[in-house]
Amino acid sequence: MKFILRTNVAQSLENVKEGFNEDLFSQLAPPFPKVNIKQFDGSKKGDIVSLELNFIIFRQNWTSKIVDEGSSDTEYFFIDEGTILPFGITFWRHKHTLQSINEKTQIIDEVEFRSWNGLASLLLFPILLSQFFYRKPIYKRIFGQN
Repeated sequence: MKFILRTNVAQSLENVKEGFNEDLFSQLAPPFPKVNIKQFDGSKKGDIVSLELNFIIFRQNWTSKIVDEGSSDTEYFFIDEGTILPFGITFWRHKHTLQSINEKTQIIDEVEFRSWNGLASLLLFPILLSQFFYRKPIYKRIFGQN
């Protein structure tokens, strides 16, 4: 399954790119499950991001590797793919794109995931989508309303 969310913010591409760091990542974590960042190398190709998700009665690990990155005068992107995924998710690919639009920036989260079967993916879809909708006001608070 796939979804794409776009968030327009007021800051320049360079400022937003510089702000994509561990501090932002920790602020984007939803209230549930509680997230413990075990490793955050950054967003360059080969970097690793590893999390522990605390579901109160059990914990799950989630590790992703940055498999690609690129930039131009008007765009920056990086792609993370899951290498260790929490129960229920069998494939994860998240493309983060920052596009310059009239000296402001559009943040694009393009997510593709799979579960064991179509029904499980359908059940996970609203949960994962809501986790990304949670990010939109945080992006706007940190990088400014557009």
